[in-house]
Amino acid sequence: MPFLGRAKTATSAGTLTAFLLVLIFGNQAFTEWVVRHTRGDTVWGWFLRVLSWPSWAFGPGNSSTAAVRNMLARDLRAILVVVFVAVILAISVKSVTGGAGAFILGWASLVFASAFAAFLTAFITSATSWLGAFAAAGSGSGYGLFVGWIVGIAVATAKRGGAAP
Repeated sequence: MPFLGRAKTATSAGTLTAFLLVLIFGNQAFTEWVVRHTRGDTVWGWFLRVLSWPSWAFGPGNSSTAAVRNMLARDLRAILVVVFVAVILAISVKSVTGGAGAFILGWASLVFASAFAAFLTAFITSATSWLGAFAAAGSGSGYGLFVGWIVGIAVATAKRGGAAP
């Protein structure tokens, strides 16, 4: 069944793209560089800050409990973004035939995945309320809205050009 081969390829392409976005633009060196060398009131600086949203780090900023919890939440959020993109694409990519539908599905998968990951991990941080979790989900969906087109391109390209095994 050639259709299933393309679906697997599209899911893999979208998941790999999300993984690379988180790995490259969410690492501690890049996120610290963005904060130090860009301004949030310029388009490029703003976009780089959005791009580095699902950040992750190897260690907390200090030894306080809050810093450890925040690091854990950020790291788990970065992992969950990739996992949720994979799950969303695996469930739904077979229902689109390619082209614009695959592009929108890939884009939407990052919007939903990042919002859900942010919502769930908000409860790990100290003193988070339901309102704080909803605000975190809003930030996550903003990441997906402005970066998800990259995943959309990967899914649409794989869906269109994937060859059957």
